[in-house]
Amino acid sequence: MRPNLSLARWRAGGQTIGAWLSLANTHTAEMLAHAGFDWLCVDLQHGLLDYTDLLHMLPAISTTDTTPIVRVAANDPAQIMKALDAGAMGVIVPLVNTREEAAAAVAACRYPPEGGRSFGPIRAALYGGRGYAAEANDQIACIAMIETPKGIENLEAIVTTPGLGGIYIGPSDLAYALGLPPLGDTDNALHLATVERILDACQRHGVPAGIHTSSLAWAKQRLEAGFNFVTLGSDAGFMMQAAAGDLAAARGGMRKETEKTGY
Repeated sequence: MRPNLSLARWRAGGQTIGAWLSLANTHTAEMLAHAGFDWLCVDLQHGLLDYTDLLHMLPAISTTDTTPIVRVAANDPAQIMKALDAGAMGVIVPLVNTREEAAAAVAACRYPPEGGRSFGPIRAALYGGRGYAAEANDQIACIAMIETPKGIENLEAIVTTPGLGGIYIGPSDLAYALGLPPLGDTDNALHLATVERILDACQRHGVPAGIHTSSLAWAKQRLEAGFNFVTLGSDAGFMMQAAAGDLAAARGGMRKETEKTGY
């Protein structure tokens, strides 16, 4: 079977950089895959796309060695299994609150006897290649998000769930869990301490840890802190940052020219 290159690197203690796909655009997915990201995550929870879009975007990513990951909308076995059957090599499961919920997510990613995933890898077997049925349990990454008060309370129990491929932090929802506004990347002391607490738990138990960022500076900071995988940004974010920056620079040039000419 095709190896999950990102998961292999995390298991070896290495680091990867990925990006978020929130727009229903096959060409954007393919372009970012060819940009060289280690992995790309198609967001079915908050992204402006649905399962039909996913069926076009996963093959686009598959034109490269970039690992395709899907954030499902909920910890629902049916959603998890359909994302995997479409060819995702991993799922990010939001709002995991307990060890039992984490175990349920893992079970949805594993064929029997290790789990309860129903067999029907319509595209996954084609993309994954020979041996998919026998090897998928070891190659599919089940990643749980810890981002709620209950999830933080049950941190140790969740992190130590057998079969979990990683933990992912959504900074904005984590801020809500701490009674803060959805700050995203922030220097807030309580937020930083909680992120560090989650990372420490992952490192003590040998579980890969990931976090969402939206800037180069924060991505570098999180990598330096020891996170195994970080999101550098999103398709929409990259587009808006480049467009807004170039537009501001161009308008600045217009003002200078107006000052010279008077019109």
